[in-house]
Amino acid sequence: MEQSNTLQRLRKRLESKVGKAVADYKMIEDGDTVLVCISGGKDSYTLLSVLMALRQRAPVDFRLIAMNLDQKQPGFPAEVLPAYLEKIGVDYRIVEQDTYTVVKNTIPEGKTTCSLCSRLRRGVIYRTARELGANKIALGHHRDDIVHTLFLNLFFAGQLKAMPPKLLTDDGAHVVIRPLAYCSEKAIARFARGMAYPIIPCNLCGSQDNLQRQKIREMMADWDRRFPGRTEVVFSALQKIVPSHLADQALFDFKSLHPGGDLARIDGGDSIVDRRPPHASWSFPATIPLVLLQS
Repeated sequence: MEQSNTLQRLRKRLESKVGKAVADYKMIEDGDTVLVCISGGKDSYTLLSVLMALRQRAPVDFRLIAMNLDQKQPGFPAEVLPAYLEKIGVDYRIVEQDTYTVVKNTIPEGKTTCSLCSRLRRGVIYRTARELGANKIALGHHRDDIVHTLFLNLFFAGQLKAMPPKLLTDDGAHVVIRPLAYCSEKAIARFARGMAYPIIPCNLCGSQDNLQRQKIREMMADWDRRFPGRTEVVFSALQKIVPSHLADQALFDFKSLHPGGDLARIDGGDSIVDRRPPHASWSFPATIPLVLLQS
């Protein structure tokens, strides 16, 4: 397909951001086999496309295997992904596992299905990675997903925790990577529209408008509309953690602080809000729209 100049520029920006994330966190190394999880959504299509492009000019040699989990949802167009993956010439595996029935039989009607569905999918993905000899598992989470997860954990779980760009699985057998960590959802959506990917919507759980993650998404969308750049600033903050100015005793030894102590390890100053860096254009909002979190 001949791409417009606008789409080509967008592709280059996405490839640049993914390349930087891969390099910053050493996500992919020589000899890796990367299992790329493909759901049929805009994010995973974009992830696969960009990784295939980067592989052609990467200074390291690595293998890509696309994987889709057919969860046996009623009406799922099982022919779409195999046809697409065959067309672009990538090695792939379609794994059939009826997690749909398990979720529907386990979760009461009207309750959130995401947690169980996610655990079941993760188990199948890890098993498939072992069977195929993949040491890396690439997921399509982007910058907005990471920021939303931060607020989700902050407001509903009482933790300062997000999605890391790179993560070792609990059994230590695989490394999960998120190459789209520097990419915005808006840019990915524009790229996916331009590429005319055969999008497959996820309707396992229905609309579930009251999901906590959806509330966070609405909050951040409102925040970004009224104060542009909020998501970028929050993501940047995740890369500039100052343990001495939080309250986790496991991360910083507060008990040993005393007058005349070593100031070199106090790396954040002593003001509540530090001075803005030169040329910074952002400003704090007058209010944070927490009303959107109310049920």
